[in-house]
Amino acid sequence: MVHAETLKKLNRLRVIAKFMDSGWGIPFTKVRFGADAIAGLVPGFGDAGAALVSLYIVLEARKLGAPNHLLVKMLANIAIDTGVGTIPVVGDLFDVFFKSNIKNIDLLHDFIHKK
Repeated sequence: MVHAETLKKLNRLRVIAKFMDSGWGIPFTKVRFGADAIAGLVPGFGDAGAALVSLYIVLEARKLGAPNHLLVKMLANIAIDTGVGTIPVVGDLFDVFFKSNIKNIDLLHDFIHKK
């Protein structure tokens, strides 16, 4: 059984991930985007700032006992998101559809519930 404090922390991290990846929707579509996509519009600093928030999620995953192979997958998702996100226009569109924070929370969720 998963400890109540662990579930609380996981839920708090999920709120951050949703804010970063899918906090708002485009009316009359199923397309959602978050602060990551908006921050990406600020050249240089936006993607770096979003990456720092993403790294916070990985740090918390480590504190929750996530194994190294899982942390590497999470870091790879962030690297892809940040790397492609730096490309003008293409990166901004990519940020709308590649939801690295939600992917990472799903990985962490699966790990915690299988543990």
